[in-house]
Amino acid sequence: MATTNDLKNGLVLNLDGQLWSVVSFQHVKPGKGGAFVRTTLKHVLTGKVVDRTFNAGTKVETATVDRREMTYLYQDAGDFVFMDTDTYDQLHTVPKDTVGDGANYLLENQSATVATPRGCPAVRWNLPASVELIVPATPTPLSAR
Repeated sequence: MATTNDLKNGLVLNLDGQLWSVVSFQHVKPGKGGAFVRTTLKHVLTGKVVDRTFNAGTKVETATVDRREMTYLYQDAGDFVFMDTDTYDQLHTVPKDTVGDGANYLLENQSATVATPRGCPAVRWNLPASVELIVPATPTPLSAR
């Protein structure tokens, strides 16, 4: 259990038996009335995003998340395949919707931190801050024709 004061981005909450990842949060202290916390939460399995407000100091249940260093291997029929760098086990069930925009920056044999609560793949990805990409060709500019 944690309080709303302990919230941080990436924390996984167990609300009403469902897992939600904190996308953003903001502590608000209005001039009149009690303080509260505005959050944006993303459902772990469906990717649905909702806004939810909690009173300051409210207790929320957190979920245990296993974070592992994995290597991205390849994409197979819309799913991404990762390999655990410690056990060499492969994780085949990471759908493209779960990876999201990070798919544009994944390169083969690149490391990524994969979080898996209750066996559900990929809650949070920690990708490298920068990647090197090769541009094989570009169109000829109009001024060069």
